[in-house]
Amino acid sequence: MNQEFPEYPDMTRLIGLLILAGMTPLAVFARTASYPPPVLARHAMVVTAERQATRVGLAVLRSGGNAVDAAVAVGYALAVTDPCCGNLGGGGFMIYRPAHGAARFLDFREVAPQAATPDLYLNRKGEPIPGLSLYSWKAIGVPGTVAGLEEARRLWGTWPRARLLAPAIRLARLGFVLSPDDAKLLAGDARRLAQDPYAVRIFFSHGRPLGAGALLRQPTLAKTLARIARGGARAFYEGPIARAIVKASRRHGGILSLADFLDYRPVVTRPLRCRYRGVEVLTAPPPGGGATLCEMLDILRGYPLGRYGFHSALSVHFITEAMRWAYADRNTFLGDPAFVRMPLRRLLSQAYARSIRKRIAPRRATPSADVRPGITLDHEGHDTTQYSIVDRFGNAVSVTYTLNTFFGTGFMAPHTGFFLNNEMDDFTTAPDHPNAYGLVQGPVNAIAPGKRPLSSMTPTIVTRKGRLFIVTGSPGGSTITTTVLQVILNLVDYHLGASAAVDAPRFHMQWQPDVIYYEPGAFSKRTMDQLRDWGYRFRAGSPWGSRSWGDAESVIVTPSGWLEGVNDLRYPAGLALGD
Repeated sequence: MNQEFPEYPDMTRLIGLLILAGMTPLAVFARTASYPPPVLARHAMVVTAERQATRVGLAVLRSGGNAVDAAVAVGYALAVTDPCCGNLGGGGFMIYRPAHGAARFLDFREVAPQAATPDLYLNRKGEPIPGLSLYSWKAIGVPGTVAGLEEARRLWGTWPRARLLAPAIRLARLGFVLSPDDAKLLAGDARRLAQDPYAVRIFFSHGRPLGAGALLRQPTLAKTLARIARGGARAFYEGPIARAIVKASRRHGGILSLADFLDYRPVVTRPLRCRYRGVEVLTAPPPGGGATLCEMLDILRGYPLGRYGFHSALSVHFITEAMRWAYADRNTFLGDPAFVRMPLRRLLSQAYARSIRKRIAPRRATPSADVRPGITLDHEGHDTTQYSIVDRFGNAVSVTYTLNTFFGTGFMAPHTGFFLNNEMDDFTTAPDHPNAYGLVQGPVNAIAPGKRPLSSMTPTIVTRKGRLFIVTGSPGGSTITTTVLQVILNLVDYHLGASAAVDAPRFHMQWQPDVIYYEPGAFSKRTMDQLRDWGYRFRAGSPWGSRSWGDAESVIVTPSGWLEGVNDLRYPAGLALGD
């Protein structure tokens, strides 16, 4: 049964911290009044970015399924109810922590086709061709979602495939009513979606995108899902679905082949682990964003952020510097571990963190031009969706999967009913050329056949004294990893309550460009004035424009064992439900 309780102690804590950071009482009230309490439950919790997908997941848990069963059902349901971001045509990562046994990381990231080359998106002068890595059939990586969900079900699930896909098939076949948020997403990308005739048939009526209150039925997608329910991953990668995608790719100048689909395999390995102030963080190893998260946490272990105060000038200064140095290393050293050797042991060592802290001045910004990635390593060779689930057995799952930008390429292959990703833009398309999220990346992330592009996705599970504490992650392009960082800091350093930890305004620094991006209300005037005096520059909004920052759909476990589910206010279409 869902229960909701006010967070009065948590709000009192946040109010005190904000006053210490220089907020006026009126501003403090405005900052805290909008935070609803978390959803509390004793046994199980599902938090996703779309209400009906949350209901699907909770129904699985209430009927005896485990957290992985629910995660698979939610993954397929989101492909129907959240077509901008939930997907069959993309890929992602899963962290699975069973109540008993070793945690596992599942990589079902997209891979580059065999015909891909480092100069795939360059003209004869070696210059990037605008839009080619984002909105063309050459932008599509081999999808991994179906293979990943099937691998998770096979290894750790308990329910048969057909039972887990049944809710998604029903939603696609019978339809569901679009919310105002659903309609807003369609309207925002209407011009691009209108270029694909198959998308128009599904999402438009009389030349206009479907509005709030319209019934969205997707019979073609229902047939695709039914094929997968009968045949599993083979139905997607060896049958008519793959053939339809490859045929459409060839017709429109793409490079996908049937061999690319036949060769695709998800990867199961151990999650990356690091420690921070009494908690253990289990997160996504490369090509995911966990190494960057752990490097930032390692640097910040040397600063008493709680004593400085929430979003005080000193706190923001040291967090920003940690972001700056870690993103410089990310963009220089990290890539697909199957293709590149990465100095992770050194990057994530305490000695390396200390060497960075020595270069951070107490009250002065470090110009990004002065940051040299790997300073002690010279001798060594948006869009996305997140969901978090905890079951009654104590198993926990965090999943982040993506099409890259909203609706991916915006293209559908005939007779499939789902959008295809534009994940190839996450590779380094040209030296010093930023991707869609403003990241300037190095040659280790260059395009190569069969290679997985570097990702910011950072599904994460945190434990405290061996017990489950946080299940989180986020969409949001390059801000994903810093979002996860701030959720952890808000809970561990500032001791905020669940809702405040997730909903509080955020900021972001990614080395290049040399600015702090921030959400409205993130800083007091006093804090900003002080940071400007120290050499910082600010830019309101995200690194890619006006899109909302990522929603950290999270589950937090209290010391007494209650589950607190938080649907991030940045994405009101989402829902937390517990049992």
